[in-house]
Amino acid sequence: MPSSRSKFTSLNFKPGFHRESTKYSEEGKWYDGDRVRFREGKPENLRGYQKKYNTPLAGTARAIKSWANNNTEKLLAAGTEQKLYILYNGYNYDVSPIVSTVSIEAGVNGDFSTSVGSGRIDVSLTNHGVSVNDWLFFTSASVNGFGGATDFAASSFGGPTFQVVAKADLNHFSISVTSVATSTESNTGKATLNYLPATEQTDNIQGLGYGAGVYNAGVSTTGQRAWNQAATASNIIFLANQWSLDNWGEDLLAVRRGNTLFHWDANASIAPVRASVVGTAPSQINSIVVSPNDRHVLAFGTNEYATSVFNPLLVRWSDQEDYSNWTPSISTTSGEFKLTEGTEIIGGVRSRNIIHTWTDKALYGIQYVGPPFIFSLAQLGSNCGLISPHAAVAVDGVTYWMSDNNFYAFNGRVQRLDCTVRRYLYDSFNMSQKDKVYAGVNSEFHEVIWLYPSEGAMEPDSYVIYNTQENHWVFGTGVFATFEDANVFDNTITTGVLTSATYLIDNEPVSVFTGDGQALPSYLESAEFDIEDGDQIMFMDKVIPDFSLEHGSLQFTINTQEYPNSLPVTKGPYTIGSGTTKINFRSRGRQASIKVSSADSGISWRWGSMRLAVQPDGGR
Repeated sequence: MPSSRSKFTSLNFKPGFHRESTKYSEEGKWYDGDRVRFREGKPENLRGYQKKYNTPLAGTARAIKSWANNNTEKLLAAGTEQKLYILYNGYNYDVSPIVSTVSIEAGVNGDFSTSVGSGRIDVSLTNHGVSVNDWLFFTSASVNGFGGATDFAASSFGGPTFQVVAKADLNHFSISVTSVATSTESNTGKATLNYLPATEQTDNIQGLGYGAGVYNAGVSTTGQRAWNQAATASNIIFLANQWSLDNWGEDLLAVRRGNTLFHWDANASIAPVRASVVGTAPSQINSIVVSPNDRHVLAFGTNEYATSVFNPLLVRWSDQEDYSNWTPSISTTSGEFKLTEGTEIIGGVRSRNIIHTWTDKALYGIQYVGPPFIFSLAQLGSNCGLISPHAAVAVDGVTYWMSDNNFYAFNGRVQRLDCTVRRYLYDSFNMSQKDKVYAGVNSEFHEVIWLYPSEGAMEPDSYVIYNTQENHWVFGTGVFATFEDANVFDNTITTGVLTSATYLIDNEPVSVFTGDGQALPSYLESAEFDIEDGDQIMFMDKVIPDFSLEHGSLQFTINTQEYPNSLPVTKGPYTIGSGTTKINFRSRGRQASIKVSSADSGISWRWGSMRLAVQPDGGR
């Protein structure tokens, strides 16, 4: 039996998660958790999320952008590997631009065929240029067999759109339609076919096969590759789809990486129209930023003027107030310069009076200075490159970003952030899909969030959050791929996969604590603690919890161990309800840790200062 009366000790662990060392050496801190944040030093569970609209997006969103037009109507753009969307008046409009047009006429250069009872139309067109999953639509189209002469150009907006579901060869493909053919027809039809941007891949893929890497003589030497042997590894990476979105006044400018510039007109007097291709812009652009005060479009990674050679380190900008004029002359302010450190420009963001631009190795600052140079360029840091095109944000004049191995901030100089979960994050990170890291701001809680794919995951399934005011870090799991602050809408907006499709999501609406109607488990766990540096065994028999709780209950668990690597002895879980005043139990150990958790649907909880009855129980 214990030799003396237990004494209550307050357990006030340091806010944030701390995973840079072992669970025992992080004594006095919170060590682990999921779906938890800290406010004023105390932990609470995150609010939930719900679909913004029940209509899914085609594909996986890689960028979103919210703003208001001149009529103060709320707009949001989203780009996927399949389409460009505008959320307008409660509807997701596919505004993907027409990139090319061709006429088809039976007996001239192609035809249409149908089979009775089939929901497909087979199209014959020489060198059609489409791939499976591409989208297109028709104007002035009629095809026999679908209830007679069916008009497939059903709206002035240009739709409905049809997806390519099969490709027999370079001259034949098939599209899927919503009805079935009433008769079998062949060699019929006449139409104008409008191509939308080709569907791109969703994952980064390593280039392998016979054309990748270097051949080495002989096959007997380990690691060498002979002629006519396919490579099993290489440094060639085929990048997944990416989008870059920015505003031109109330309009939208958009770039799909490696493509040209698109413009969407937000004229509030008309219904949404399709975006258009800016034919005079560079043919290849990786990303863009609009310089706000002087109104230039800056293209990062693009074609050199006159030569049209693609240069991944080139910054090129349009004429002032004219996104369509990219020709340098005495009558324009267009121009270009090259960055020097690194192999490619990864991305850029606007900060206070500067555009921060990163290569894979360095940070640069671009500032508008006016004629004759237009923009000045200064290198601000080395060995601090950007991990992905969307891994940086600017908050109150400070820019935060994630690199391949650290987190940084710039507030006049480059500073490496003291991240208490850095080792944990990078050790559980799928670097092959690092291009999908997405940074966002949650100004309500003074947070910067990075969404990232954990080890083995192909899409972002985890997050890490930095509180810029209280200077602490947390991590957890989620379903989000993009993140937009509540500048326009009432809450943060995200995109993610729910029930096997991608949706626009209202994230953390007030009083919502479920995930699209389902329970959202949350927990946090302390590091291990002891008394007298572990010289004494602890005896614990009571805890007085301090908490606030709505719509559910918490579970409290205590784990004890004799030594850091010995098996833990678990007591609990004990249920904590709104009327719980104390929990009685009996537990002994040289070191202990606690866990607070909940899996109840709709629960809202906040943890305060817990008091634990503990006393020495010998030095065994």
